[in-house]
Amino acid sequence: MSGRGGAASGVSSGRLMLGASALTTLGAIPPFLLGSQAVLMMRELDFGAAGLGLAVSVFFAVAAAVTILLGSLIARWSGPGGLLVGGSLVAVGGLGVVWFVHGWPVLVGAMAVLGAANAVCQGVSNRTVATVLPPDRRGLGFGLKQSAVPAAIMLGGLAVPTTTAVFGWRSTFLVTGTIGVLVALAGLAPLVAGALRGRRAARAAEHPVTAARRGDGARHTSAPRDHAPWGPLLLCGVAIAFASSAANFLGAYLASWAHDVGLTIGQAGLLMAAGSGTSVLVRVATGFQADRRYGGNLSVVATMILIGAGCLALIGALPSPWAVVVFGYLGFALGWSWPGLMLYAVARVGRDAPTEASSVVQAGAFVGGALGPVSLGLVISTVGFRTTWYAAAACFLTAGLLTLLARRGFRKDLIARPPAEPLGFGGGRREPRYTTPLPE
Repeated sequence: MSGRGGAASGVSSGRLMLGASALTTLGAIPPFLLGSQAVLMMRELDFGAAGLGLAVSVFFAVAAAVTILLGSLIARWSGPGGLLVGGSLVAVGGLGVVWFVHGWPVLVGAMAVLGAANAVCQGVSNRTVATVLPPDRRGLGFGLKQSAVPAAIMLGGLAVPTTTAVFGWRSTFLVTGTIGVLVALAGLAPLVAGALRGRRAARAAEHPVTAARRGDGARHTSAPRDHAPWGPLLLCGVAIAFASSAANFLGAYLASWAHDVGLTIGQAGLLMAAGSGTSVLVRVATGFQADRRYGGNLSVVATMILIGAGCLALIGALPSPWAVVVFGYLGFALGWSWPGLMLYAVARVGRDAPTEASSVVQAGAFVGGALGPVSLGLVISTVGFRTTWYAAAACFLTAGLLTLLARRGFRKDLIARPPAEPLGFGGGRREPRYTTPLPE
């Protein structure tokens, strides 16, 4: 499309992408604020490293539970409804930290609320990108959306020398809670306007033609839906759980390991910032490229994950500053740049339920975020840091192999159960390498 309409469509798509990314960042940032301000919070609230790890794990565990148990409900929410619920939970959790957290147990409760908020924010963002954006913008949309996590890492780090240094650690949660209030109000306004319009429409007399049209619509909407195959979908969910375990371990412990092998605290922080920033760029670039080819995305995801496995193994095998800098940076830049592309790939083959398909993958990511740092932290205490890097690399390796198995399953299903509209897959830029046949 060209001309004014095309320009308007581009502006609208850009706003949707940025809105989805901002909402995802708002939901994802609490554990990174907690981690970056941990020294101050532990001192004031009187808890230790184990309490910190448990609080972060509760955040991701609740997010996983909400996604698994309420994912279908979140998928049915309208944009405004999702904004209202997600923004309200962010506000309650963030402002609750500011006003009521004076000890570790209440902090864990607030992190649980914020974990639920993260699940809703992620679900609403996934729905927006998977169903509202034009199909040729969805790869870029998921890339921008999933850039929120490394962006949250950077923002969490930047908060310490700025807002925290001037106003204290509670001020960062005050900012996020206030933004949550604004998001909730942004969702409430159209709901109120819609309710008023509906009340006016209800006053109009019922017309037989209207009833007939409603009957027609009911017949159309009752048609059976074409869902993605559950076998390959669950394989993707398990794969991203393993991959997220390794990736979150990299994010949580790289700075400590870098300091142990000879980098200063400042140098380790710069390494984290550089890796996170490059990960943002790579996620956006891979999403942009995905929109310009016909499928073939899961093979790229598997390649990135396997590169991450190699980087983590080499970090453990070569305990020296140069190895940590090189392979730590590559681990962030390439080994942790696959989440948006995996979500896009799964939503693309999600058929009539792309939001539900992406929710399975999102739940796997939350499970990995909950279990990875804690379980691998226990491995550190048992066998040491170097061996744990190998264990994290094994998680990445397992995830890469499961992704390749899921890719094979999706391809078999597309051929055995072709969708109503022909779908190009297998890669290719000018034309797809393969195209599904018309259903019989």
